[in-house]
Amino acid sequence: MAVASLTRFTVPLASGQSASAQGMLMPKLQYRFRVSFENFGVSTPRTELTKQVVDFKRPSVSFGDIVIETYNSKVKLIGKPDWADVTCTLRDDAGGNVSRLVGEQLQKQFDFAEQASASSGIDYKFITRLEMLDGGNGASAPTVLETWELYGCLLSSADYQTVNYATNEPVTISLTIKYDNAVQTPDGSGVGAAVTRGLGTVVTG
Repeated sequence: MAVASLTRFTVPLASGQSASAQGMLMPKLQYRFRVSFENFGVSTPRTELTKQVVDFKRPSVSFGDIVIETYNSKVKLIGKPDWADVTCTLRDDAGGNVSRLVGEQLQKQFDFAEQASASSGIDYKFITRLEMLDGGNGASAPTVLETWELYGCLLSSADYQTVNYATNEPVTISLTIKYDNAVQTPDGSGVGAAVTRGLGTVVTG
């Protein structure tokens, strides 16, 4: 079967809607990603966290409802955006690097020994960066396909998980991260990019 025939393995489109030679698009793959943190904990290098990531939940946003009652109908508008928590699972290494950084971040948020809170969010908030990669490695450096940057992050929970005599699984730490906002970079690649808002009657009827 000729490679060109793969163009038939997709949804047929009307003439002019897509290039005739375009077949199915290559998907991003779940296992090709990298997570990094800025201003997380105190110790360096923080790259130890990047190497120990097991999984990470991509951002999810929803909007509040605004409903305006009118004569014979209702008009629905969007309210404030609400970014859902993301989760990140880390392998807890035998050298204690991961648990040390996680503990330092928790301590920045709240001093457990002195029972004292931080005076301001700037004292403990961090940035989380999720990069989707193309699979390159070594001499062929990976290309970043998409980047999510999460701003104003804090740990709302850290679960040090269960230990069990009957398993060979590595020990993990599960983090739940709250954040104020998220954008996709570089500029122009999606969420956070400026778009033109046009007036028209088609979308509103």
